Amino acid sequence: MSEIPKKIVISGCTRGIGYAIAECFASNGFDVAGCARSEKDLLQMQTDFEQRFPAGNFFFGCCDMSAASEVKIFAEAVLNKWGKVDVLVNNAGIFLPGHIHTEEEGVLETMLAANVQSAYHLTRGLLPVMMKAKSGAIFNMCSVASLRAYENGGSYCISKFALLGFSKQLREEMKPYGIKVTAIMPGATFTQSWANAGIPQSRFMPATDIAKSIWDIYNLSDSTDVEEIIIRPQLGDI
Repeated sequence: MSEIPKKIVISGCTRGIGYAIAECFASNGFDVAGCARSEKDLLQMQTDFEQRFPAGNFFFGCCDMSAASEVKIFAEAVLNKWGKVDVLVNNAGIFLPGHIHTEEEGVLETMLAANVQSAYHLTRGLLPVMMKAKSGAIFNMCSVASLRAYENGGSYCISKFALLGFSKQLREEMKPYGIKVTAIMPGATFTQSWANAGIPQSRFMPATDIAKSIWDIYNLSDSTDVEEIIIRPQLGDI
């Protein structure tokens, strides 16, 4: 009897780091479920992955991760389709630059909903099957902004500090269940959002390096948990 493929769920999967993670795990035999806001991008990703990885099982759902009700619906759909989850990557998030004393009213709530509550609700939706299996890995896409405040960081930095705190608390709670929790804290990584910034692409880290780091961490022994990893461009932050 052939081995049942392992399953990974990735929020914010159609671009940048999320896409690179999906590609990396699919190329290593994982079934992939992911979500994003653009139905067009999701349909294109479904087509691409089915062509490139014909042995895979893929499920991509349209979801606004800042809306708790939509996150819960997506989580339920994943469980109805698969009934199990081996890896969860809370990658979805947004960045709005600004200063606490001048940013528009509501920016903090927007940042917390997209960058923290999204991970909170998706994790809670999928945890029961992982806890029952007493195995699994959760990766939360934090940031170097989770460690150090910086000019023009505003509520974004607040949200990323909070996501790191969520990771720490979740790790303690999941230890008895054999579930690992890793906070990934990358610096400047090249995605399309940087394409018109006028900075050489070589100054950034490629998204594939973040994906490879997660893959390598996942493949460590069951007795090892990488709690936090900081990844920066070789020349430092931008």
